[in-house]
Amino acid sequence: MTKDTIDLIVDGGKAGPDATSAQKLGAYKLNIADVFKNINEKTADYRGLQVPVKIIVDKDTKEVEISVGVPGTGSLIKKEMGLTLAKITEEDKTAGKTVLGNLSMEQAVKIARIKMEGMGVTNLKDATKAVIGTASAMMGVQVEGKPAKEALKELEDGKWDQLFK
Repeated sequence: MTKDTIDLIVDGGKAGPDATSAQKLGAYKLNIADVFKNINEKTADYRGLQVPVKIIVDKDTKEVEISVGVPGTGSLIKKEMGLTLAKITEEDKTAGKTVLGNLSMEQAVKIARIKMEGMGVTNLKDATKAVIGTASAMMGVQVEGKPAKEALKELEDGKWDQLFK
């Protein structure tokens, strides 16, 4: 049994074949529309995000397996805050706007649960610290209504420990 893997990054819930993926899938004589229908069903929860997907094709039986990865932490933060873009423009700065969104600690923990397996950490609190670290690198994102670094300090000081019990 020989398997080939095709790695893609797709728009969650609305992926479609491009020239490269259509050529690769066409080489196996697969129904491309069915493959992308399956991908869109499996990535529907990540609508609006870039999602890593592996298409695993058994070359002998033409059986297809779809493996969906997890979007990046920054994308998950933007989704939780309802942002399509996390960037403060010069216009925003001129208008006095320096905050685009606020991430609650509960949302940070939710993202940490999603991302934890691939983070190489052993507990949820450390995973949440990593999420807040990503938030601090994103322009205009606050955590609990304050700069992410302040929220991180509170987390390290134990203020949010009840979320990890």
